[in-house]
Parts: sequence; C-alpha cells; structure tokens
Amino acid sequence: MNRLSAGLKVAHCSTFQRTRPITLLRTHKNMSTVGINIGSRPEDEARAVGSRVKKFLTVENLNPRVVEAEYAVRGELVIRAEEHQKTLKEQQTSGVRKLPFDDLVFCNIGNPQSLQQKPLTFFRQYLSLMENPDLLKEPLIEKIYPADVIRRAKDRISKFPGTGAYSHSKGLPFVRNAIAQFLHKRDGIPANPEDLYLYNGASPAVQNALRLFVKGEEDGIMIPIPQYPLYSASIKLLGGTQLGYYLDEEKEWSTDISELERVYNDSVSRGVTPRALVVINPGNPTGQVLSEASMQAAIRFCQEKKVVLMADEVYQENVYIKKDRPFNSFKKLFSFHSISKGFLGECGHRCGYVEITNVDEEVKAQMYKLSSILLCPNTSGQLLMECMVDPPKEGDESHSLYVKERDDIYDSLKRRAQKLTNFLNTLEGVTCNSAEGAMYAFPQIRLPDKAVAAAKKVGKKPDDFYAIRLLDAAGVVVVPGSGFGQKDNTLHFRTTFLPPESQIEGVMKRLGEFHKKFMDEYR
Repeated sequence: MNRLSAGLKVAHCSTFQRTRPITLLRTHKNMSTVGINIGSRPEDEARAVGSRVKKFLTVENLNPRVVEAEYAVRGELVIRAEEHQKTLKEQQTSGVRKLPFDDLVFCNIGNPQSLQQKPLTFFRQYLSLMENPDLLKEPLIEKIYPADVIRRAKDRISKFPGTGAYSHSKGLPFVRNAIAQFLHKRDGIPANPEDLYLYNGASPAVQNALRLFVKGEEDGIMIPIPQYPLYSASIKLLGGTQLGYYLDEEKEWSTDISELERVYNDSVSRGVTPRALVVINPGNPTGQVLSEASMQAAIRFCQEKKVVLMADEVYQENVYIKKDRPFNSFKKLFSFHSISKGFLGECGHRCGYVEITNVDEEVKAQMYKLSSILLCPNTSGQLLMECMVDPPKEGDESHSLYVKERDDIYDSLKRRAQKLTNFLNTLEGVTCNSAEGAMYAFPQIRLPDKAVAAAKKVGKKPDDFYAIRLLDAAGVVVVPGSGFGQKDNTLHFRTTFLPPESQIEGVMKRLGEFHKKFMDEYR
C-alpha cells in the first residue's frame, strides 16, 4: 500500500473523523506527492507550500495583450483612492487624522447614482413588481403603486417566464419591439427589432462588434483622440491596430475630415487596413456635440473608403445645446445606446444595445452567434431599457412625476456643466471648452516646467503627477488626459460634473485651492 492510499484509508476510519484534514504536498514540476501531513491546518500548509514552490502562473506568462491593455478610468488613481478610503475609515475609528480631507469625491467615472442621483420612480416601481410578481396579489397593491405601473407589470409578466429565466440571446422580444418603435419615432425611419442586439451594457456590444472586424494587427480601427479607453483596450485585446485621429480642441473638439484622410492614408501606406471608424457623439471625454454637417462628412468618408461606421451614441439624452445643435443619430451600420447615461444613470443594472443596419444577413448571423455565446443580457436591465424607450405617456398616472424627475435631472446637469466649465476657465493655466453634452469636462492644463521636471523625477507623466497630487491633497478623483490620448505637448484631465448641486461648489473650492498651491509650489 502506498503512502497516498494509506492516508486515504486512515481518513475514512471513524476514529479519525474529527481530526484535522489530510493535506497533500506536491512538487511544482510534476505535481507528484512529496508528503502527507495529518492534523495540520490547510492554511498553514498552503503558506508552507507557497514559500517553497514558485507560482507557475505569473504576469510574465500571461497573454501579453491583457497585460498591455490599459483602462485609465479605473486605473492607478482609483486604486490609490480605494486605499485612501480605507485610511478614512481607520481615521474615523481611531480619531487620528492621517489625510487632509474627510471624504473622497469620485469625479473619475460617469456613475450618477453613486453621487446621489435619484432613480426615476416609475422605473423602480415597475422593476420591483417584475422582480416580485406576488406583490400584484396583495390586496393593498393599488394603494401603493400607480395604476399604469400595475397595468404594465401585469402585461409584461404574461410575456416571459420571469426575471430569473434566460431570455432570447438578442433580448426579450417585447423590449426589442419597444426599442424599434423608439428608433422609428426618433429618426423617422422604420427600425427592425431583428436588427437589435441587447447586451449587459453598451461596452460588450462594442467589443462584439469589434470582434467582427479585427482579425489581427493588419486590421485598424480609427478612433478619436481623446477617446474613451474602452476602444483602445478592446483593440489591444483583439490584436488589432489603433488608428487615432485627433479632434480639434481649438474648434470645440470638432472632427476634421482632412484629419481622417491623413490617418487613413498613413495606415494604408503602412500595410494596415482601416476597418471601422468610431465616432462618439456626444463626446467622451470631450463633451462636444457634432454638427449635422460633420456627421454627413463622416458618413461620406465611410462610404468612399468602405469603412464601417461605429456610432457611440450613449449620451444622446445629455445634450445641453438642443436649440443650437440638437442630437441627430447617424442611423448607419452600428449604433450603440445604453441605460447607464442620460437622465437614468442606471449603470449598475447593465443594459445597452446595438442596432445593425445596411449589412448582409450573414454578418448579422455572426453577431447573433456572438450574442448566443454570452447566453443573454440580464433581464432586469432589459426591463429598464424598455422603460427608457417607452416611458409613461401623457394621460398615464405616472406621467407628470416622470416628466418632473426627468427635467429636474436634465436641468441640474446642464447647470452643473456650465458652472464647472466656467470655473475651470478661471484657474491659472487652464482652458476648458464648454460641455455641450455627455457628463464630462476635459480641461487643458499648462503646468510650470518645475512641475514637469518633478513628475519626470518620480517616473510619472505630468498629468498623472497632477492628478495624484490632487487626490492626495484634496480627495478629488479625476482621470489624467493621457488615459484618453492627447496631442503631444498638451496635458489634460477628465472630470465629471456629477456631484450634486449642493456639493459642486465644495468640489470646485477643493480643486481651486489645490491648483493655486500646486502652481505656487512649482513656479
């Protein structure tokens, strides 16, 4: 009998049922047994093995594309901020002050409800009934919920097995029908529910679309610079080539067709074929709203060059210059929308869609296959998507409250956008274009030479250095412009204007006081 079988036999004896478990120690190379300890604690054995055996999975042998991909929105600054959060909790318990601020303000990401934006009442009432249909049997239900919420819930419950069941891989049919009707009303062009693919947010929709185009590094994706790092990271993961075209900061971050031509011709000369053009409208991180003329020029460019147009339109409800430049959809090829932005801010419920038009049915079949691999989007998010595209109508019991809540959020965002950009332009060495849309300002900062030298000395980019100092001194979390891309010899950072109006003045005060001290220090 070998040692292993003997050990297993001992383990099954009733006399030993209450003893410590048997731990097998193995070598790393061939995983053969090198010893059996009876009665030792598993955690002690794990530490002992870990101290002697080299880990076989290391960063060095991971997929290099994963290691090289970057996503600055949740990068180094956020990790550092999380450490500060732990320190703040310790500070509250011990009473010993370790940081020069009492709380953190996360202006690094468009996450409205994390900054006290209230969910829309109708949406949450409807979702609560869909998650717990037994509530509809309660005798007092009509005194708790408005009649239109109850009507909708009863109707939708009859159309699918419930929120705990898988849906169709492309999304619930009644949700896709509602989106198609929304698109028809918005664009004046009929939409086909079969052209719609729902996902857990717009991000996986973007990633699956990119999977269709990118075969290797010979395939390029044209993305705006500055850009949302979902695109650069996804292109890196897929092994494609990023082709950045610069937005014109001096012209409110406009898109210049001559710049598209330059990037296209340069990539072709290097043996890289541009497969798609990404346009983010309204812009992230830049907040611009494209003119109709710019959109038409981009469409013509794609037609002439046989390039797929990917229109990221998730901020279409966040347009603050509607009278001068209302939102218009590209309505060409791949267009994306989400419940995370606009006046909903339902980021955690994760639902977005892509509409695919003007492509072969075989291409749509491949997109369907990619959706099927992911099984389906979460059903709760899909139900909120339906509410977004089909909210209470005039005459419905919830309509007046819905309109008030919607308009209050929109008007407040517009005021905060103007207030923050106006403030940023008062700071020394800072210029900031107006935030025409989305949820962000992207100011340019001109730092003293001594600050740039200090950053270099500690191995940091100047905008990283500035953002880290801002976090450590004032507790305000922003994202360095280098995380989005920027022209050489320029520095920026992205900040949201999502802190509530009651707090935005305090955030600006923190930022202003820090900036003055920083500039004075490195003058």
